[in-house]
Amino acid sequence: MEESISKEQIADLRGDIKTELEPFGYSPLSLAYLGDSVMDLLVKSYFVTNSNKQTYKYHKEVTDIVNAKNQAMYADLIYDTLDEDEQDVFRRGRNVKTHSKAKNATMGEYRKATGLEALYGYLYLKGNFEKLHALTDDMIVRHLQQTVTDK
Repeated sequence: MEESISKEQIADLRGDIKTELEPFGYSPLSLAYLGDSVMDLLVKSYFVTNSNKQTYKYHKEVTDIVNAKNQAMYADLIYDTLDEDEQDVFRRGRNVKTHSKAKNATMGEYRKATGLEALYGYLYLKGNFEKLHALTDDMIVRHLQQTVTDK
């Protein structure tokens, strides 16, 4: 017979989980790995909650925004607005040696995108959701404005 876990045991397990995360303790690639998912989720959430489309249309819009080329361009635009710690995290992510490359971006663009993703991971672990949403909204608005200008 299987034994179920009691509520007390679950509470004990939760006690072992870090409650204060130290974002600088993570490798830049770990931050970027997390940040990639955070950015993707925020951009997807924006489109799903602001429009009603077929999923392939969402996918097209989201991938136009979260691709390395667009992320690199956006990183250049916001870098000077970041505080010292955020710039440090971005630089650590940008300068880390990777063994992969984006399909449709230069190595420089890919590295800047990795820096931006590391920043997103850092902000997420710090719990700075307000800044994450502000950056994401700004990135989306800039992209949509550019899309209209290009047409």
